[in-house]
Amino acid sequence: MKITKTYLTDLVYRVNGAAIEVDKALGPGLLESVYHKCMRQELTLRKIRFESEMEVLVSYKGLTIDTALRCDFFIEDILVVELKAVEAILPIHEAQILTYMKLLNVPEGLLINFNVVNIFSQGQKTFVNDLYRNLPD
Repeated sequence: MKITKTYLTDLVYRVNGAAIEVDKALGPGLLESVYHKCMRQELTLRKIRFESEMEVLVSYKGLTIDTALRCDFFIEDILVVELKAVEAILPIHEAQILTYMKLLNVPEGLLINFNVVNIFSQGQKTFVNDLYRNLPD
């Protein structure tokens, strides 16, 4: 299958739908680990292929370094999803997802914060990089 911007837009929409469903069922105020487990279940129910807590390796000067970095979800080998349950998304959270996108060589990332009143308007932010910009529509 050829990856396009349209395909990624649809995938992000589907993952956001799963997050909205989890948020409707649970609401804000729980630990990130609870949302993570429920997202795993919801993604499975929606038949969205993913890896959970996937190890992110770092290549440094020709060596592969085991860093114990874990990305919350790696969706269909093309989308990084990071979950948070925090009062506010900080620049370090944004830097984290951008770095995971770079290390995993993927064009798009989705940062979801469950600790908000309205997850659709306040709780999700999409990130793209040059790989995305070079994809066909």
